[in-house]
Amino acid sequence: MNFRVLSWNLFHGRDFPPAEGGEETGVPSGAVAWRLLGRPVEGKKHIRLNRDLFREFGAFLAAARWDIALLQEVPPRWAHRLSEATGAEARSALTSRNWMRPVMSPVARLRPHLAGSWEGGCNLILVRGATPGLEGSRPGSGIVDFRRSTLTWLPERRVMSMVELQCGLCVANLHASTGERADGDVMRSARLAGGRAGERPLILGGDFNARPRSSDVFKRLEGEFGLAGATAPDSIDHLLTRGVEILEAPEAWPPNRRDVPDPETGLMIRLSDHAPVLARIRI
Repeated sequence: MNFRVLSWNLFHGRDFPPAEGGEETGVPSGAVAWRLLGRPVEGKKHIRLNRDLFREFGAFLAAARWDIALLQEVPPRWAHRLSEATGAEARSALTSRNWMRPVMSPVARLRPHLAGSWEGGCNLILVRGATPGLEGSRPGSGIVDFRRSTLTWLPERRVMSMVELQCGLCVANLHASTGERADGDVMRSARLAGGRAGERPLILGGDFNARPRSSDVFKRLEGEFGLAGATAPDSIDHLLTRGVEILEAPEAWPPNRRDVPDPETGLMIRLSDHAPVLARIRI
């Protein structure tokens, strides 16, 4: 069986246009009116919005070609809707700052950049092709097991979630802590995922918050757990594999590939501050 596997940090469902006209990326002019009132800030090619972007993210993921998607920083209220929009089976795991969700979720629906990450988040695994009778359905791609483990509670809760497919492929999703704690989260995830997968093929993907250029954790992952395939020297988003045939190595999409048009102005909306990473494998 061949699988296209995608990993993407959704930035809590927000946009992140490139710098234009000397502005610093992510700090638009007119910030008060934009952040509080949701007034769009227009550039030459891109627009900076502060409204709910589920329609744009959902359509983008629905149109992209993938069989398994590992998503991080997903608004929890989006999990079921993304499953429906993409025609995928879904498993989610709550991560950090969800204790503020009852208060901040209504704010995030109107002004996601005002709420920031304080709406809370989840990691989401989507698997396509598991529904019999639908176009593109494939025997063996259904989820037969789901587990999640808390890696750390402080300073923020970090979670590793993992599914097993009928074909035996095990897939783990991770959003590691930042800074010096990242390597520890990644190694704990690899130990848990490797132990649960046993001899079965394994993918460990997500936002590692660790770069091969500056961290030795990738050498340790390969040496101790046989997990290899870092995306690029400066990347923090990875799809590591063990026991699979690599058809296409993990590669980040160019920034403009996640641009979608704003229906009001025709300018481009750049989704998230992360690029999707895609790999093709065979088991």
